[in-house]
Amino acid sequence: QVQLAESGGGLVQPGGSLRLSCAVFGKSVSTHFMSWYRQPPGKQRELVATIGHGGHIVYSDSAKGRFTISRDFAKNTAYLQMDGLRPEDSGVYYCNAKRGQIESWGQGTQVTVSS
Repeated sequence: QVQLAESGGGLVQPGGSLRLSCAVFGKSVSTHFMSWYRQPPGKQRELVATIGHGGHIVYSDSAKGRFTISRDFAKNTAYLQMDGLRPEDSGVYYCNAKRGQIESWGQGTQVTVSS
């Protein structure tokens, strides 16, 4: 059983930056697809970025050029560096770990972009 713990959310002004962390317990980030999703208020959860266990990365169109997903094997943690934040990036950000048909979710961390 994989347990995930997100942190790093908060309130930031437009144009600012945040780095979200997803600590992984029970399994290794190196053997799982690690993803970040977000759920804006009143909307469905959407994929932001994924990094495969082989290192292949996929970003949503809105995240390309502004967000960077990464992993630290020594810390068993995945990250989402978010730069150039916009009000429409606001929402609850969730970490997801998937291997085969088994996936786990974190509890989410709130990101609010507002002046």
